[in-house]
Order: sequence, then structure tokens, then C-alpha cells
Amino acid sequence: MTSPLKDFSFRDRGLPVQWTALLALTVLLGGALALLRLPAGLLLGAIVAAAALSAFEARVQVSTNAFLMAQAVIGGMIAQKMTPAILHEMTRDWPLFLAAAFSVIAASALFGWLLAKWRLFPGTTAIWGALPGAASAMVVMADAYGADMRLVAFMQYLRVLLVALVASVIARLWAPGAGAGAGPLDGFFAPVSWSAFAATLAILLGAALLARRLRVPAGPLLAPLFIGALLQDSGLLTLELPRPFLALNYAILGWSVGQRFARPILLHALKTLPTTLASVVALIALCAGLSAALATITHIDPMTAYLAMSPGGIDAVAIIAVSAKLDLPFVMALQTARVLMVILIGPALARFLSGAAKPAMAPTQDPVID
Repeated sequence: MTSPLKDFSFRDRGLPVQWTALLALTVLLGGALALLRLPAGLLLGAIVAAAALSAFEARVQVSTNAFLMAQAVIGGMIAQKMTPAILHEMTRDWPLFLAAAFSVIAASALFGWLLAKWRLFPGTTAIWGALPGAASAMVVMADAYGADMRLVAFMQYLRVLLVALVASVIARLWAPGAGAGAGPLDGFFAPVSWSAFAATLAILLGAALLARRLRVPAGPLLAPLFIGALLQDSGLLTLELPRPFLALNYAILGWSVGQRFARPILLHALKTLPTTLASVVALIALCAGLSAALATITHIDPMTAYLAMSPGGIDAVAIIAVSAKLDLPFVMALQTARVLMVILIGPALARFLSGAAKPAMAPTQDPVID
């Protein structure tokens, strides 16, 4: 018997119907993931919703300008986390933080290189998918540097999900009640300083537009990140990004990624799922071993070291660290140092490793899977 879903298509449905379906499915999935307190629930829900509609030939498209705004806002969100306390912690023991952050990057890059070497993912896509930076930033930068952002998103968010789940379980065993503090809507309707929000939006969008005009690779993300962090930490501006506005841009970014999925790319992703899962589990285990070495060297408690060395999910790690009453500045400083290092060296590292894995392939451009 033929499944009715096999012949179902959005191709002949009007755009209002398609957008309504996309919004409804995003709210349903994103809300369910948020209630489960999974990191970036709305973003993941938007990716899955857009990918599902794309697989059934929907024609909804996120505009270039909306995607630009989402990149700028993600850059501003990362800049918000770079507080003076975290920067002070990083500069106090900078050789240790550099060595610890680089060890996680090196371990992740090794697994990415193996995935490329085994031809499970094309070219630089495997490297970008494995790099342990902010997942949304890695997806945007991968697209800017010619990788397949669909597969990068699949790899990045699978890792984020597994890292968050494992860290939550370990934290609950180590400190019962960890992660049970904030609900998904806490702070969602907090008062907003509209003047600060307007100034923040103007600066972030201005930096993104300038970077695009100058054709800076991944500039719409990086320029707002560094300019926003500089202004905030110098006291000239308090970045104001209301949670409803962040949620909107998470959805826009998720739709931008998900709309690029078609049935062949989904089938390819599912085919590689067992190997990708195995590589993520191996990476988590390796980083746990590195955290044991870090705890021995620094004499900090093992749980703080473990969260500091977790390869991804910086938001979830922050929540767990707060609720478990761990050394939050240390955890966030090491996580932030790693994210910044990946952003700075990621492009060169991806080119070098993909070239080493596939010498015959041009390192700056992946083949397209349609």
C-alpha cells in the first residue's frame, strides 16, 4: 500500500498556506524542545520544520536581508556573553586557557578530518561540522566559506544536543537539581530598554552591512561580534537584545538552514547518522579525559573542569554551571576562549585539513549535494 505522505507536496499550495504551516510547525516543535529544556530549542525546531516542508517541495524562502539580520543578531548575542569578568579570567591564566581550548579544537578537528578522509561528508563540510564553536556561528561561517551549511547544521546541532544531554545527566548525578532553575519562558517578557535596543540594532546591522559591502568572509557575523563586544566592554554601550527578538532571529536562521534541505540531502544525513553519532560520543569521551588532566593541573573540581572542556552548547553549559554552583567565570572563560579561537582560525584550519584529507579537491569549495 502506498503511503499518502509519499505523494504529498506543497508545490501547488499557496505561499500563505506554506508560511502558516511553517510557523505552526516551528512553534510546535520549538515549544516542545524548549519545554524539555534542550539548548537552542527554537532554532532546532525551525530547522526541522523548514527541512520537513522543503522535503515536500515547499517554496517558502527567507530573504537575504532577513538572513543578514539574523547573522548580525547572533554576533551580538555572542558579544553579550563576553563580560569583563570572563575576559579578566581569560587574561589571568591565558597560556592555560589557550592550551585547554586548543586541545578541544584539535580533538574535534581530528574527528572532522577522519570524516572527510572516509568520504562521509564532502570537503570542508566535515571540518566545519566538527569544529566546536558556537553552532549557529559555525553554520553561518561554513556557508560563507563554501561548505554545505545543511550538513554542517546537521553535524553541529547533533553534537550540541548530545553534549547538552550528557552534561545534564552528569551534573544531575554530581549535583542534584542542576539545570532545574530557569523555565523556558523565564525572562521572555522582561522589561526592555528601547533606546538601548535601538542603538544595539543600529550598530549590529551597520557593522553587518559594512562587512558585506567590504566582502569580508563571514563579516555579517564577525563584525557585529567584535564591534559589539568592544563597545560593551568599554562601557560605551549596553547590548540590549530582548528574548522575543532573539527568538525571531533564531527562527529566521533555522529556516534559512532548513529550507535548503531536500529529500536527497536528508537521506544522506540519515545514512551517515551512525558514524556521526559514534564520532560525537568519542569526542565527548576524549574531552572528558582532557578535563581530568585540567582538574589535576589546576586543582579545580572535576565537574567544573568537565563543563569547561565540553565541546559545544555554551548556553546549556552556562545554565548547568549556575544551577550546580560551580566556578562560572572559569567555565565561561574557557568556553568563550574556544569559541573565539575557532572563529579566528576556523577558515584556515578547515582549508588545511580538507586539503590534507582530499588532496585532489579544491579546499575552498565543496561539491554540492542536491
